[in-house]
Amino acid sequence: MIGPSESPRRGPRFGTPEEDRPPLSPQLALRAAIIGTVALAMFAIIFFRMWFLQVLSGNQYLAQATTNRVRDIAVAAPRGQILDAGGSVLVDSVPSLAVRISPPDLPVPVTLANMRQPPRADTVIYNRLAHVLGMPTRRSNCKIAAPPPNVLHVSPVACDVAKQIALLPYADVTVKSGNVVSRDVQYYLAERQNKFPGVQVQRIYITHYPKQTLAAQVLGTVGPINSTEIHQRAYKGVSPNAIIGQSGLEASYDSFLRGKDGAQRVQVNSLGQPTGDLATKSSIPGHNLKLSLNARVQQVGESALQQSISANAGAGGAFVAMNPQNGSVYAMGSLPTYNPSVFTGNLSQSTYQQLTNPNNGDPLLNRATQSVGPTGSTFKPITASAAMQSGAWSPGESYDDTGTFSINGQTRHNSGNAAYGVVNMVSALQVSDDDFFYNLGALTNTTNPIAHPNGGALDQWARAFGIGRKTGIDVAGELPGTLPTPRWRAQRNQLEAECDRASGPFAGKPKHAPGGCGIADGTNRPWSVGDNISLGVGQGDVQVTPLQLAVVYSALANGGTIVRPHIGQDVQTENGTVLQTINPPSARHLNINPIYLETIRAGLRAAASQTGGTSAPVFSNFPQQVYGKTGTAQYIDPKTLVEHDYAWYACFVPATATSKPITVVVTVEKGGFGAVAAAPVAREILSQWFFGKPGPFQAGNSTTL
Repeated sequence: MIGPSESPRRGPRFGTPEEDRPPLSPQLALRAAIIGTVALAMFAIIFFRMWFLQVLSGNQYLAQATTNRVRDIAVAAPRGQILDAGGSVLVDSVPSLAVRISPPDLPVPVTLANMRQPPRADTVIYNRLAHVLGMPTRRSNCKIAAPPPNVLHVSPVACDVAKQIALLPYADVTVKSGNVVSRDVQYYLAERQNKFPGVQVQRIYITHYPKQTLAAQVLGTVGPINSTEIHQRAYKGVSPNAIIGQSGLEASYDSFLRGKDGAQRVQVNSLGQPTGDLATKSSIPGHNLKLSLNARVQQVGESALQQSISANAGAGGAFVAMNPQNGSVYAMGSLPTYNPSVFTGNLSQSTYQQLTNPNNGDPLLNRATQSVGPTGSTFKPITASAAMQSGAWSPGESYDDTGTFSINGQTRHNSGNAAYGVVNMVSALQVSDDDFFYNLGALTNTTNPIAHPNGGALDQWARAFGIGRKTGIDVAGELPGTLPTPRWRAQRNQLEAECDRASGPFAGKPKHAPGGCGIADGTNRPWSVGDNISLGVGQGDVQVTPLQLAVVYSALANGGTIVRPHIGQDVQTENGTVLQTINPPSARHLNINPIYLETIRAGLRAAASQTGGTSAPVFSNFPQQVYGKTGTAQYIDPKTLVEHDYAWYACFVPATATSKPITVVVTVEKGGFGAVAAAPVAREILSQWFFGKPGPFQAGNSTTL
């Protein structure tokens, strides 16, 4: 019981929630407000960003997503074959694998702005790929075709990428091709695409040269199209990854030889790995090009020319063999030469410098069409034509050669100070009498250079024969040479004066003492009879290519027609169907008096067959009727000022003497006398052409020009 004085026992006392919560301090309230505001702002930003992406930019990102899921892969087309006259393959295309980098698909897309400093993420890919391909990763100097600074310090793979970006920013970069890229490499890269973004292994075609260096400069080279070429009309619609002809016949007939690339559209995942084919457009192979070139004659010519260069310490040389009736070229060679297969891969800067270095013989130069110089006595038939056609000399007229020719106080002599006595046109050509042709040079000179700036009869006939102008051959890069005239002399004098004064095109450059630039051989020296006398014997300022001289002698062989030389014969399909025949018309016809023409031919025939003839020691026992002329040109090296003898020989066997007419011209730089260094090469070529074998290397003597 509870007594009246006791109160009942109660448990703990709990107040209402409001009574139990401690009062909210001002600091806590401020914090709560800040947190709430930040949270609200974050939700607002996220909501706005989602709205921006889905509503405002939805179409843009949908298009990008579509692009990311589809890739267009080029399907290379093989170039057509190049065949010789007998159908032997000189150039063809062989399938191969190539490792390529697509600059836009790298972790950091490569552009002109960042190619000099490869992004770190891209460098990782480069080095990783280099290890797979067995390439070095060490940085070295890399020269690119771009404004300075154009020498980078990067790894080899980064160098390949930079070079391509500089040439064509949106083309793929071929890092390796050929035997280096095996199936194992292809599978390895395909299985690890996530580690090699932007790297692809594609099937390509590599230009192959079964006969290696044979006719290298004539056939030419191929290479990737560059930023200038891709905008040219001739390459409209061509893939930025296309391989096109860059020189020689490859360039001249590129539109026929180059096929049309196809395309394969594939679907890829987010890692760039193919997941399926969407569409394929097949490639179209290029057409074949058949040449008039005879591979065996070409081979014999190159071998004989090399033998002569070696035996006579020559610096180089060239030859041309062609049909004097229609201009079809049977053979055209130039030494030193090179193997064009070096251009099918990544050509190093050092290799390119070796190929273009004059001190190394400039192997890329086609000396038959791109090397010019005085021809020596092989020019004399042109002088003979001009003299007789102009009436300055007649076929039966004689000249008493005492061994000295003097005019205007200047005295000249025959080679070896020989004196040939009384000679006419035929005997003068037979023995190559310089004094006789000095006289003709004086007789065919213009007496008024101001009134006749294009010169006298000799200049007019030389130009008609083709001296100083291109022949129009279907090989890219032909030079026109130089035919000196009073107008040409005046232009050279003007350039010399401007250079001396540092004016005109030479403004801002150092001044020189009168005549110090070396453009003209004296200060404002006018045209003189001495210029024409030198021209009469193929000396002085005249500059002629071997091919131009071959056209001249072809005209002598065929009766005066200036043929247009060509090496292409026809364009064919893969199965041999002829699509187009190549037979360009002649350039012009010279109306040479048949009596004068026969007089010149008689002199050339005597020179190659009769006692005392300059090339008789080489051809007197040759079974065919050879009409030929030796030439020994004195050439002063502009760098060393040392005079050298350049050997020449020009000849033909006309259609009146054979069913296989042919013209041959040979030159050997610094080779000495024409009868010693050049004529034997021509004999080898003729022997192969007529009898199917080169025969012995039969040199003449050094007492005749």
